[in-house]
Amino acid sequence: MRDQRTAGDRAERERIERFLRGGDGGAPMGSRVVPLTGDASDRRYFRIIPPAGPSIVLALHVDPIDVATLPFVAVGRLLQQVPLPVPRVLGHSNELGILALEDLGDVTLQAHLGAAAPAEHAALYRQAVALIERLQRRGEELRSGDCVPYGIAFDVEKLTWELDFFVRHFVEGYRGAALSGAERGALAAEWRPIAEELASERRVLCHRDFHSRNLMLHDGRLHIIDFQDARMGPDTYDLVSLLRDSYVDIEDREIDDLIACFLALKGTGRGAAPAGPGEASAGFRRRFDLMALQRNLKALGTFGYQTTTRRNPVYIQYMPRTLRYVRTNLEKYPRFARLRELLAAHVDALR
Repeated sequence: MRDQRTAGDRAERERIERFLRGGDGGAPMGSRVVPLTGDASDRRYFRIIPPAGPSIVLALHVDPIDVATLPFVAVGRLLQQVPLPVPRVLGHSNELGILALEDLGDVTLQAHLGAAAPAEHAALYRQAVALIERLQRRGEELRSGDCVPYGIAFDVEKLTWELDFFVRHFVEGYRGAALSGAERGALAAEWRPIAEELASERRVLCHRDFHSRNLMLHDGRLHIIDFQDARMGPDTYDLVSLLRDSYVDIEDREIDDLIACFLALKGTGRGAAPAGPGEASAGFRRRFDLMALQRNLKALGTFGYQTTTRRNPVYIQYMPRTLRYVRTNLEKYPRFARLRELLAAHVDALR
């Protein structure tokens, strides 16, 4: 394994050197190359620090790319039109599978929260909520059949696949449970109404992974990264990603305040519903909790997959918080009594 990793490292460095020799990224040969912590994808990231001038970040893909059709580039152009703060693409090599990106630094929202005063913490989250509202509002105004995110959605098939992914990689893969045929059928029956209800909601443009590790604090404001999987989905989706975040704790009172902020920005918190703002807010919260249940289960599937299949144990630490979110919503709504019973038989934290 060591030899394979070393060979892989050498190959990556050779690709980087070829890229820098070509001058396509704005950084000269002789620049310092620093590996960065990656995400859950197969991409690798490196900071290139030249002797003088600003640093850049290189994203190395496993295979050659076609920048003209690369989702990251296409979605980035769309988000710039919104406009939202995203990293600029500074150069590329299709052959080498490399994108050169503006360097936004190392401070994610997750990392910053430990050092932030309560007032600054609250202001950053209000800023993030405002970015979601702008994405949804302007995303609708910019809707085009030529842009990939508008042609894909969280439909019944996708939402159900993610719930099955949770069963396969968390319940069975990570927990080691052996489900009977009857249990599989019962879970499928529970997944169906969840997926159908979420898929039936009016769809808006969603980032898809709008959480504290994909928001960078740079030059005093939040910037958005990892947006290549943007698609259409419920208006609760990105807000759930932010507020039911597996990576940070947010107090219930703060969640309530930020949901109210979001509804005010959308205009639905001012009595838009016939029965008044109280019912509008309660209805939104019910939809928010349903979306949170689905997304948190999917996150557990991802954590299980990373741990058992990719041999990447870093995500184990985020499982307890995510399980707590799931249990909270299973307990809150009587409709999920049977689902909780099925899952609790194999997951102690849900009992």
